Amino acid sequence: MQRHQWHESEGDETHYWRADHHGGRWKFSEKPKGAERWSHIDDPTTEHWEALRAVLFNKYQRKRCSWNLIAKIDKLLGKKPDER
Repeated sequence: MQRHQWHESEGDETHYWRADHHGGRWKFSEKPKGAERWSHIDDPTTEHWEALRAVLFNKYQRKRCSWNLIAKIDKLLGKKPDER
């Protein structure tokens, strides 16, 4: 299983996001700052997928992620994968 996490800050509020990849499936979760538990996201939006792609692309540039994961997300988004 691979876990990828990122956060977004708007003013004083910080929101944490997590995407788990296991068995070819993705599971998204979210947690506001200060909350104790992660809540599952049943239907991730396009913004969730694009944020995950950006995180994975940054990891790919540092040789911490496979290009195949990025290509699969591009396919889900209906985009043609970028050239390596």
